[in-house]
Amino acid sequence: MGNFIDKTFTVIADILLKVLPASKQEKEAFSYYRAGMSAQSKGRYAEALQNYYEALQVEEDPYDRSYTLYNIGLIYGNTGKYTQALEFYHQALSLNANLPQALNNIAVIYHSQALRAQSLEEDEYIELSKELFDKAAEYWIQALKLAPDNYPGARNWLKVTGRLSDNN
Repeated sequence: MGNFIDKTFTVIADILLKVLPASKQEKEAFSYYRAGMSAQSKGRYAEALQNYYEALQVEEDPYDRSYTLYNIGLIYGNTGKYTQALEFYHQALSLNANLPQALNNIAVIYHSQALRAQSLEEDEYIELSKELFDKAAEYWIQALKLAPDNYPGARNWLKVTGRLSDNN
């Protein structure tokens, strides 16, 4: 089924590239973006990154750039490069503040790091875990403000830990 969807997306994208009134540069950027998405969906992350970076070289629209940056963040997150993932999520948000999925992914990274720090059971790591949990909460609250019906697990965690009030 996934292969059918990928092929359908490619065909539709090709049609859109031909019929939409867009400059050569915009079409080139979209072509790189599309190639990046295709490679990413197949787990070919190096190829996807190469295409996304090419798209960023020619894409001027901040909204479109935000999604390219977000996808780069996804790849870095999926490959365990969390510092780079955070960097690209923040860059995406600086161009498009309406990306609850980026806010959620930032929160997930902080939450995961907090759990790891908490498991070390040393005072300095316990304090670090509290700070990271608070950061995760901050980003999840922002994500929930943008997408109130999404992220039920995050909403539940926020309520259970007392980090979500009626004022959030």
